[in-house]
Amino acid sequence: MKEKVYCANCEHCIVVRVFEPDNIKYVLRVKCNKKRWAKRSGEEKQYKYFTVARRVHTDCPDFSQMGDPNPFIKNLRRELPVKDEIYTLKDSE
Repeated sequence: MKEKVYCANCEHCIVVRVFEPDNIKYVLRVKCNKKRWAKRSGEEKQYKYFTVARRVHTDCPDFSQMGDPNPFIKNLRRELPVKDEIYTLKDSE
């Protein structure tokens, strides 16, 4: 059996802004830059920012580890918010 790898510890796991319809407010989501997360329809899957520490794969050909997963994932689970936070763009952005 292959070892489980945490997607959050991969260089292809990135955080993106997903804007509300007003284009001023947004939430953070996580996606795979290599498009390894897909829905049955083929559409790209994005996960809530605070759930990324639970996302694992057993077989990912593009996995590129960024460091020792144990302290990193433990810290993520402790530090990430427990629900969506809504952000607002400032006038300068």
